[in-house]
Amino acid sequence: MQVAELMKTDVAVVHEDASISEAVIRLADAHVHGVPVVNHRGRVLGVLSSSDIVQATAERSDAARHPVLEDISVRDIMSTPPRTIRPEDDVRVAAREMLRHDVHRLFSGAELVGVLSTSDIVRAVADDLL
Repeated sequence: MQVAELMKTDVAVVHEDASISEAVIRLADAHVHGVPVVNHRGRVLGVLSSSDIVQATAERSDAARHPVLEDISVRDIMSTPPRTIRPEDDVRVAAREMLRHDVHRLFSGAELVGVLSTSDIVRAVADDLL
């Protein structure tokens, strides 16, 4: 099975200059745990995950006040480089790449073509079993 058969092509993204507050809303609205981070040309620069947000919040908060998420940009906490895979690659290759780099999503192309997540792979395995 090819990556293209499982990857999502209608992908939520967040701009590198967006605040963490904006990114949190984007993640929640899209019901996802991570999004590609793009520049003004739509080029994928990195990925922002819910784990990145939790870590940044924990590092910047203290007992006296809440973290100021408006003052932190996505660029400051995103994970780089984004891991990519080609749509024509085998899903097993993608799964090995995810395991090797401990990532939950792979992107197709610097100009975003689609996203393959671990959830997409698990769903395909479950469909085969049922």
